[in-house]
Amino acid sequence: MTDGALFVEERKQKIIEYIEEHRKATVTELCERFRVSSATIRNDLRDLEKGNLLLRTHGGAMVRSKTGQELDSSQKRVQNLEAKRRIAEAALELIEDGDRIILDTGTTTLELARLLAQRRDLTVVTNDLAIALMLEEFDSVSVVFIGGLLRRRFHCTVSYGNTWRETLSGLTLDKAFMGVNSLSLDKGAMTPDISQAETKKLMLEMAVKVYLLCDSSKFGRSSFARFATLDQIDAVVTEAISPTDRQKLEELGIEVVVAD
Repeated sequence: MTDGALFVEERKQKIIEYIEEHRKATVTELCERFRVSSATIRNDLRDLEKGNLLLRTHGGAMVRSKTGQELDSSQKRVQNLEAKRRIAEAALELIEDGDRIILDTGTTTLELARLLAQRRDLTVVTNDLAIALMLEEFDSVSVVFIGGLLRRRFHCTVSYGNTWRETLSGLTLDKAFMGVNSLSLDKGAMTPDISQAETKKLMLEMAVKVYLLCDSSKFGRSSFARFATLDQIDAVVTEAISPTDRQKLEELGIEVVVAD
């Protein structure tokens, strides 16, 4: 990706964050905030609407919220990018040389994968195509890629019949770093897709310790399928959390790691 393309993607991500925070915004507001022309902003909003990331209105845009709808990998990539990078940096501190870990599929775990060249003698089990291809270039990392049914547009495999259970039978790994679409203090960790939820459950069974990588936008939301109750989670790694939510998690014995 060129520097110019990267700048465009980062601006779009910031537009999403601004609209999510304020619930809506006008083209004039966004022009002033990002110091670009109205034509540029309108093009950005048009692209973001095509990706189902917001809803354009007359003279601006507003948040789009559809319960149970999951953004695909390309759409997720531009959401809360800075928060995901901060979470990844905090999660890296939890990984030691020689660890055997699971990296769940997702854009936050992908950011963590980018940093793993800083560790030595790692074994990484993953079902994420992008993560596996990236780690292939790291001499210090051994990669176990889990086959299965390819989930189109999400760059990952999901369990298919007994394939996963047979492949993973007998494996014990030190740590699992799991992505999440929604985290409810009542219901637990959730994802919109049933097959994805079943896959995540199998991953959890292999790990001694489970870390949930969860940016602040995921708290207090619900999705269709639960893959973990709170008592199955050892720690939550986030970039921001309310004092109330933090207290509730810690009272349940869940470590809360907040990125600097």
